[in-house]
Amino acid sequence: MMIILWVVDERSVDGFHTNGKYLYQLYEAQYSDGKAEASYLTQGLLADELKKKIPEIKYASGLEQVHPYTFQVGDKALKMDGSYAGEDFFQMFSYPLLRGIASSALNTPTGIAISRKMAEVFFSSPENAIGKNIRFENKEDLQVTAVFEDLPANSSQQFDFLRSWRAYVEQNTWVSNWGSSSPYTLVQLGESADPARVAAKIRGFVDLYKTEARGARTELLMQPFPEKYLHSTFKNGHIDGGRIEYVRIFSFIAVFILLIACINFMNLATASSAKRAKEVGIRKVIGAFRAALMGQFLGEALLLTFFAIIVAIALVLLMLPTFNGLTGKQLTLPVGQPVFWVGLLGLLALTGTVAGSYPALFLSSLNPIGVLKGNLKFSSGSIFLRKSLVVFQFTLAVMLIVGMIIIYQQVEYVQHKNLGYDRDNLLYLPIEGDLIKKYDVFKDEADKLPGVLAISKMKESPTVIAHTNGDISWPGKDPNQPAVFSDAVVGYDYVKTLRLQLASGRDFSRDFNDSVSFLVNEMAAQKMGYKDAVGQPLYWGSRHGKIIGVLKDFHFNSMHQNIEPLVIRLAEDQRWGTILIRVKNDNIKEVVSGLERIYRELNPNFSFTYAFADQEYNKLYKSEQLVSKLSGYFAFLAIFISSLGLFGLAIFTGEQRTKEIGIRKVLGSSVPRILFLLLSEFLKPIVLALLIAFPLAWFMMYRWLQDFAYRTAIDWWVFVLAAVITIVIALLTVSYQSIKAALMNPVKSIRTQ
Repeated sequence: MMIILWVVDERSVDGFHTNGKYLYQLYEAQYSDGKAEASYLTQGLLADELKKKIPEIKYASGLEQVHPYTFQVGDKALKMDGSYAGEDFFQMFSYPLLRGIASSALNTPTGIAISRKMAEVFFSSPENAIGKNIRFENKEDLQVTAVFEDLPANSSQQFDFLRSWRAYVEQNTWVSNWGSSSPYTLVQLGESADPARVAAKIRGFVDLYKTEARGARTELLMQPFPEKYLHSTFKNGHIDGGRIEYVRIFSFIAVFILLIACINFMNLATASSAKRAKEVGIRKVIGAFRAALMGQFLGEALLLTFFAIIVAIALVLLMLPTFNGLTGKQLTLPVGQPVFWVGLLGLLALTGTVAGSYPALFLSSLNPIGVLKGNLKFSSGSIFLRKSLVVFQFTLAVMLIVGMIIIYQQVEYVQHKNLGYDRDNLLYLPIEGDLIKKYDVFKDEADKLPGVLAISKMKESPTVIAHTNGDISWPGKDPNQPAVFSDAVVGYDYVKTLRLQLASGRDFSRDFNDSVSFLVNEMAAQKMGYKDAVGQPLYWGSRHGKIIGVLKDFHFNSMHQNIEPLVIRLAEDQRWGTILIRVKNDNIKEVVSGLERIYRELNPNFSFTYAFADQEYNKLYKSEQLVSKLSGYFAFLAIFISSLGLFGLAIFTGEQRTKEIGIRKVLGSSVPRILFLLLSEFLKPIVLALLIAFPLAWFMMYRWLQDFAYRTAIDWWVFVLAAVITIVIALLTVSYQSIKAALMNPVKSIRTQ
């Protein structure tokens, strides 16, 4: 039930939009050098141009990624997360407006639409917010044009406010360059539009506005917006997987765990069949039909399942708060929805029938004469089936154990891999408000704090450099080869602060005129064809300069992506971005307190907020961390339930081999020898399960690891560890029952009535 609640919630994300079947998110695929790469990042002018040129597109909107900004009304100043969106946005998406008009909420550069929460925080109510002014980043006053309902938890888009796209275009001069990309583009097709025809029309749309090198091309593609949340991983220029992989994995796990439990019931019911055999014999003698007996045993299984569901509901209610904290969800039992009870009834019928079917068939088939004489014997086929069920159980459990270990390895790998820079003890804070003009003062004062080792700045964050630039060239550049680079704009001491490694050359320095100098990474130098890049000319748009240093390649994005060619230029006077501060490990608290004091003195209208690079980096792998934890819990649950099944088999074997053990002891067999005989019998299906599970688990985890450009190896010791864990647990499970059988008094064992 817990897994199903999570899966249903994942599949419900973005499913509430009225226009959902007409909404599409665009993405770009770039083909060059025989390779294909894709991204949701698009050109800033794309939405407006598509709406003008493609009649089938009813609405279109750009959408910048969500960022925190500071707002102020009177003495109250707070940070809120929000973005910039086009005029059509509220007409496209089903975010109800409490106040304002959808068609005009975002049609002025100084207008802003805010959430109910934001309206209540600053204006006490949505009604009071309309038409009021709110200070944005302490540099301009915006007028509240609309108030929308707080976004539901099952919306992939989460923001507290939206500003006009016109304001975004005015503030970002790069938008007019069709070679640069950063925001998202969303479109809504008309009801009569054919998506396939529209897709064909827009495929080469971007090429109309920028010149591509020979042999390279950019394709514009469409993805249904409700599918994006679960399908957002790119491979070879196309969408291939994403969170949907985890949804499928955990759906299978839910089925496997339930199936393992059903198999246990079969084995346990069969193991205790000797106690029900005489009852069956007497019922048959006095006229009971087999169908009635089957109905009785199926009814018992269904009744047991019913009580199990009652207990399960109580446990789910008890555990949901903890589960929500682990998964970051807001799951609840939908007891008010009829579909929930219908689904639960179906689960009851399916589980009870599957679990009770074999015991019902087996017990109802017993020969009444043989049973009443005390001659209850099991066919070799029956014994083989029960052992096969144990093999199946442990195969699934071993696969989960191997998967858990490898997922944990990969999470540890990405969290501790040398990125090429030192992310420990590196904190950063946004440049905003008065700090834009007072950065130099802040840097001088902060540099005096004990424990501060270096300070720099950059346009983006050190963990994610998402902007790309198609305006890079150099003498001798092959016009047939495209030149799309990741780019970064930084301040002095950037290399020192991040502790990057220089392969050759130097960092930006105040001792030189580096205003048109560049740093590149090794991938960029290789792409430009320079063996010794230092001193070579490089052109970034209208900036003509030289490369002064080559950095050893470092990871500036997720491990899911390969390291891209990177060009870095100096802009100490950059008016916004991030301040980077390297501190000593034993002075962190004192440094943070000192930075807060300086910050409040220089920037009193903004709240002091900071982040550590290692924590922000780990956020890139929230899904993997969650999967690692959940897989550990599910693997434990699976092996525990499987052990119960093995315990049932041990009981069954002990009861069936009582006389055999007694005779062996009378003939001189020692207790250790009998114990070895019994344990080896139990280990045979476990070993077989290991042999089946290992190749399946290897294939499954090999496929999962392909989503990472940088990944751990699947080592042999993982399978040895899984085998040891499984065998030890199995031995502990059956040892008590085996020892009990081996120590039994042989006189009692072989006595007959």
